[in-house]
Amino acid sequence: MVSPKFPLMRNNILRTDLDAVIAYLETDDPMLTNGANVRAFEEAWSKWLGVKYSVFVNSGSSANLLSLFILKERYPEGGDVIVPPLTWVSDIVSVIMAGFKPVFCDINKRTLGLDCEEVKKKLTPQTRAVFITHAQGFNALSDDLLSMLDEKKICLIEDVCESHGATHQDKKVGTFGWISNFSFYYAHHMSTIEGGMICTDDENVYQNLRMLRSHGMLRECTSEKLKQEVQENNPDLNPEFIFTHAGFNMRNTEIGGILGQNQLLRLSENISIRTRNLKLFLSGVDDNLFQTDFAIEGSSNYAFNLILKKKDGDFVKRMMRHFKENGVEFRRGSAGGGNQLRQPYLKKYVHCDEYKKFPVTEHIHFFGFYLGNYPSMSESEVEELICLINSIK
Repeated sequence: MVSPKFPLMRNNILRTDLDAVIAYLETDDPMLTNGANVRAFEEAWSKWLGVKYSVFVNSGSSANLLSLFILKERYPEGGDVIVPPLTWVSDIVSVIMAGFKPVFCDINKRTLGLDCEEVKKKLTPQTRAVFITHAQGFNALSDDLLSMLDEKKICLIEDVCESHGATHQDKKVGTFGWISNFSFYYAHHMSTIEGGMICTDDENVYQNLRMLRSHGMLRECTSEKLKQEVQENNPDLNPEFIFTHAGFNMRNTEIGGILGQNQLLRLSENISIRTRNLKLFLSGVDDNLFQTDFAIEGSSNYAFNLILKKKDGDFVKRMMRHFKENGVEFRRGSAGGGNQLRQPYLKKYVHCDEYKKFPVTEHIHFFGFYLGNYPSMSESEVEELICLINSIK
């Protein structure tokens, strides 16, 4: 199979990353399970992001799931969690699996994130959290949303899986919420092959995350006070095998920790290149045909979004054929493949016509695409891609 000329992603695990892993493997008796390198990566990530605590897990989806189970600790009776219909499947599945009801709000077309006015309409006494997605590298926060949630004492959970380094008011997203989630999947801003991070400033959340990540085991807790309290309440149990939560095994490995530490060293520079490419892309594509007025302040662009201003199914067919003929890899529907409410897994939870209530997401589902942007993409390649797009008849 011939590789596309313009792929969604080029290999972002470099030789230097692999050399660091090999050097570790060549040491005497290297530990491979969760250990010192995982802890070092967690500390480095916390410092880079600007939070107190980070917990490294095996995927961004696991980060989503654990975050919602932490919310369940606070609200065992359940309730509503507001989510966008344009997001990755695991955000919504996590809400359902933790026993909450997903309540959908349409998005702002300039940020691809939740529309604050739509959120305001959906808030009720049953709302337990707003689970916002910073899609495609955009900042989905607004001061109005933050002040509204603060006033009503509603938890904010941030999905930053596609938007490492994006900012709001010059502060990194992922530092505003009660909990935030990141993904280090192969195609994202940095990669540990598979992996994710959960971040918080709440020590109680941190301790519970550490235990939930590892079968619910008390010995994963780093609070001696909490350990002693639980041990005293369970004198008949071996202190090494006290399970405080119905937990999971979502740990990552030392190899992931090594890759993460190395990749983090060049993350800020990679974000700068992605941002440069985005500005060039938006300045060059035909703004008579395509939306170019995205809110790019604070963006850490994940991919080039190409959204038709008007509905035109025939043009979409020609565009996809043109892309395939010229080696341009693409995904239709933008983040997560478009409107999640059209997906089979949600049919038992929502009315069959529910997807029709979200016109912005529906438009992107059929007339929106994303194309690859990555640190090794040169300005001349971006300009060539622009020419290809603008040549579609």
